[in-house]
Amino acid sequence: MSMRKTLMLAALLILPGMGARAARPPTTPAPAILPDTTQPAPPQRVYRHLWADDRGVSHIATCPVHAFFLKSMSPPAGPQWQDPMAPQMATIMMTVQPAHWNGTWHPDPRPQWIIPLQGRWYVRAMDGTRVEMGPGDILFGEDQAVRPMPHGPFRGKKGHDAGNIGDGPVTLMVIQSDAPPVTNQPCRYN
Repeated sequence: MSMRKTLMLAALLILPGMGARAARPPTTPAPAILPDTTQPAPPQRVYRHLWADDRGVSHIATCPVHAFFLKSMSPPAGPQWQDPMAPQMATIMMTVQPAHWNGTWHPDPRPQWIIPLQGRWYVRAMDGTRVEMGPGDILFGEDQAVRPMPHGPFRGKKGHDAGNIGDGPVTLMVIQSDAPPVTNQPCRYN
């Protein structure tokens, strides 16, 4: 093979398509993929997760809820955003914490969802994280695997501290799951 043919072949291999570009008309760029504006964007929500690590210390994480899809729950009713959980057995109750209620340090009796309906309350984890919640906020309490703190300001305490904020009662919707608690998995429902 001559040197000229070798150089031409090398140029074609190194710069693919260069020779063909001169012979073809230029192509237009592919159209950009635009978001679907015919449907509203799914909502973004959060819940708080009171969880225990493998050392038996409770923490509170702020967790996203974002796997929503738009569907009617009962046609012909209009669609609504849904993010269902796996089915499980649960006990549903409403509680009213009297004015100035003090929950002191304790673990939740079972994994449970807590939704304030009226009033404000707080929860403080063993790592010192404290959150205040009111109507529309959601807490998933899963601190059953805690152990007493060996040292620090919460020495001997386990679980979480909780209490009302203000002078009135606090009404909560509580959904207690029969599922066993899971440790070391903050934000496991998202």
